[in-house]
Amino acid sequence: MVGSPCSLVTGEYGWSANMERIMRAQALRDSSMSQYMMAKKTMELNPNHPIVKALKNKFGADGGDKSAKDLVFLLYETALLTSGFTLDDPSSFSGRIHKLIRLGLSIGGDDEADDEDALDENEEDDDEEPPKLENERPR
Repeated sequence: MVGSPCSLVTGEYGWSANMERIMRAQALRDSSMSQYMMAKKTMELNPNHPIVKALKNKFGADGGDKSAKDLVFLLYETALLTSGFTLDDPSSFSGRIHKLIRLGLSIGGDDEADDEDALDENEEDDDEEPPKLENERPR
């Protein structure tokens, strides 16, 4: 984990990432049983990685910064992908990637239009909830 800012690991018990993918694809699966068999995921951070240090400083300066939250979600979702899991909401992941590309290319002004389109499509408010984890119960 020296070169990576974070990784997702699963516990000893439960399904692996590949088995979870296979079971989700089953047509006659028992959804109540799948909740118990999904392995608990743990996100391990590399505290010496420059990305983690920069995120810590960014949250220290302003804990409510929406761009910092997007970066953390992006970090989590990329850790999901590199660990072999699938994303629950690929459209939000691609939206974050597009924002990052616009930022890298110094293209401004499209954020408001894209945000309005996303709000129209998803009919959500500005407060984006973090992605639900497997063992997390709805509030």
